[in-house]
Amino acid sequence: MPKSEHNPEPLAGEIRVDASQLRPGVHVRLPLSWLQHQFLFNSFVIDDEDQIRQIAALNLPQLYCDPARCKVPPLPKTAAANPAAEADAAERARLAALAARQMADKRQRAQVMTELRGRLNTAQKHYSSAAKTVVTAIGRFDADPKESVRQVSQVSEASTAALLADPDSALVLIAEKARDDGSAAHSLSVMTLTLLLGKQAGLPREALSALGIGALLHDIGKAGIKSSILHNPQRNKFEEEIYRLHCRDGYESALRAGTLSPSMLEAVLYHHERYDGHGFPAGLVGEATPLAARVIAIADRFDNLANPMDYRNALSPSEALSTMWARERHAFDAILLQLFVRAMGVYPPGSIVQLTDGRIGAVVVSAPASHPLCPQVMLHEPTIPRSQAIIVDLTRDRGVAIEKALRLQERSDEELDYLLPRRKLNWFHGGGKA
Repeated sequence: MPKSEHNPEPLAGEIRVDASQLRPGVHVRLPLSWLQHQFLFNSFVIDDEDQIRQIAALNLPQLYCDPARCKVPPLPKTAAANPAAEADAAERARLAALAARQMADKRQRAQVMTELRGRLNTAQKHYSSAAKTVVTAIGRFDADPKESVRQVSQVSEASTAALLADPDSALVLIAEKARDDGSAAHSLSVMTLTLLLGKQAGLPREALSALGIGALLHDIGKAGIKSSILHNPQRNKFEEEIYRLHCRDGYESALRAGTLSPSMLEAVLYHHERYDGHGFPAGLVGEATPLAARVIAIADRFDNLANPMDYRNALSPSEALSTMWARERHAFDAILLQLFVRAMGVYPPGSIVQLTDGRIGAVVVSAPASHPLCPQVMLHEPTIPRSQAIIVDLTRDRGVAIEKALRLQERSDEELDYLLPRRKLNWFHGGGKA
């Protein structure tokens, strides 16, 4: 566990200072727990004289400073009186009122985190239950296709309701796929992304549930293919021909169930078709590919980019969107792709980002349409318990913005455990090439 910021001893590189040495531009760390003071962070660079007066008013016997984080050095030690002690009654009242407002803001932020954690826990319970059901259904599809379709239909119906109620939590869970989810994780991710796109396209609830079923079953034809072929990104021509059979094999398996609609069957058969005609199995061009298959093709490709077999090649969600839009747009229905980008946002929930002040965080709530670059970001602050993690709303905290998106495989385990605790980087799904 990281050291707590109310550690009364200096951390590596720190020096002891007192309030008389503080000035704007000096870094300071308060040896208090996060809820014992009114500032947003325990450790920060001082912005103005007001902050100095507030720190002095805390009457702490010891403060700490990291010279490497200072914009200007601390002042020399003096015998000057505590500025808080010199303040008149009106000034003390002003500082007290300011501290009260700041503490109220911190309590509000803590409440937001509590609510977010509750939503994520609810979504996680649904996700875990759905994953178990999907594993069973797909594993027994050939033996009892009707029962498998019934189980998958229940998952799709429940997932549609969950996504409509809380799309942000669903997207965070895609970024937090657990190690033991296996091949079900890919199917659930594609289903979630498919439902998100279908919702953005304005499809009715019944159509969304049907799309979800097609997405969950889109890869059932892979069951009979050797893992050495599925997991080989450098398949030879013969192996690629075997791999491509999964679309038609899956379609024939789904057809035997006798209960799937034409759109669901078409989704299984044609999800690898491409708008420019370079897909398979039929090389369909444009809108000759059924709508359901066009939707699932976008979801499937995104998940393969963001969660490839080898996580070292994984793209951040924003990079995956950019790749599909800038380099692969010809392969997809342009209108659907545009709707997908709009639904996901520039920085989808689950994205790891760096802010302009250098802090690292995870997007936990998508940006509003009026401010597409301003989502809510949970900050990596290891000296603050994750249960009290700081969430900044970039529509309100306008002094900071997102500088860039980061790749998960480039971040430390400690950061990921804090920001995306369910995520395990050695997860891979049983898919093949996109």
